[in-house]
Amino acid sequence: MINIIGLGYIGLPTALMFATHGTEVVGTDYNTHLVNELNAGRTTFKEDGLEALFEEALNKGITFTTKYQKTDIYIIAVPTPYDKRNKKIDPAYVIAAVENVLEVCPKGACIVIESTVPPGTIDRYIRPTIESKGFVIGKDVHLAHAPERIIPGNMVYELKYNSRTIGTDSQEIATRIKELYTSFCQSEIVTTDIRTAEMTKVVENTFRDINIAYANELTKICRREGMDVYEIIRIANKHPRVNILSPGPGVGGHCISVDPWFLVGDFPDLANLIWQARKINDSMPEFVLERIHNIMKDQSITDVGRVGLYGLTYKEDVDDVRESPTLQLLDCMTRHLSSGLKVYDPWVKRDIVANQYHEFDAFLQDVDLVVIMVAHSEIRENMDKLQGKVVLDTRKVCELPNTYRL
Repeated sequence: MINIIGLGYIGLPTALMFATHGTEVVGTDYNTHLVNELNAGRTTFKEDGLEALFEEALNKGITFTTKYQKTDIYIIAVPTPYDKRNKKIDPAYVIAAVENVLEVCPKGACIVIESTVPPGTIDRYIRPTIESKGFVIGKDVHLAHAPERIIPGNMVYELKYNSRTIGTDSQEIATRIKELYTSFCQSEIVTTDIRTAEMTKVVENTFRDINIAYANELTKICRREGMDVYEIIRIANKHPRVNILSPGPGVGGHCISVDPWFLVGDFPDLANLIWQARKINDSMPEFVLERIHNIMKDQSITDVGRVGLYGLTYKEDVDDVRESPTLQLLDCMTRHLSSGLKVYDPWVKRDIVANQYHEFDAFLQDVDLVVIMVAHSEIRENMDKLQGKVVLDTRKVCELPNTYRL
């Protein structure tokens, strides 16, 4: 049996995948409401393929509880937020989870940390925590780091087909954990030491953040010079060694927008390029606000209440709003506009911001300028409904007249 700690966006799909591939699983979370929902047969977020996987896992006997279990394998998938002031990780959730595991685990148990952490976190925080409780690492308990590599919207597929990295202190434990993940992972599983595994995951997301920042900086340069950044990127990408990404209204989610800060926080004297990329991407919501302001003047729209933001999530066709560019935009909007922007997202059912709509047609009826922040399938399939509207398209999905780009 394995005990998976943390049943959020990473822990729950991972638990379900293990359970549907022959492993006895107990999922643990401190959130009583979440556990009750799962035990009642209801998933707690939307994800392609998750409902079917959940149903199969229930049939295979997966259970959910707020209590930690006595078992040989623990997989910790709790959040790792960062302090936005000093850009350093807050390891409190991981430390608490490890401490709770130590209260119940048998001798020889293995603690696998899936939560993304900056390099050195396990050495700085987790090893001392374990040793302070009187445990000998490598004898009483074993440590491993197997960072997740999946993205909302495609989690179930990527759990199966993305390569994985497992960092351990010994080859014996590496083989043990690799065999566990091989039950469902059909791609290559690389074993290495823990610090390398920590660094690899952060580096992957930082690479993507830097590439996005390049596209976003090009957007600002082209906007100043009156050039079409999309046409420039299209032509440049015809070169066999060039692959510039598309610009956008900002970077969200709990990976690309967060992980690079770990390196900035830990290596402020060295992570200069990473720091600049973060500044560029974090500036994009404010850049969108400036475009809104200019378009309103150009179109003689005087009432900000007639401007609507389409999309609250950080990417299309998911319900994940963590670090959403739209939320970032709303946070800084008072620098340029008064309050009153209307907001709609078909994937966000509960009210999380002011002036939030839950019907697409009602939203469109009350706005003159539609700002496409997220390219959900809904709006891609209903472009005809935007006829007669002014559109600021930050995702390059609208070809209607009266459409502005970034």
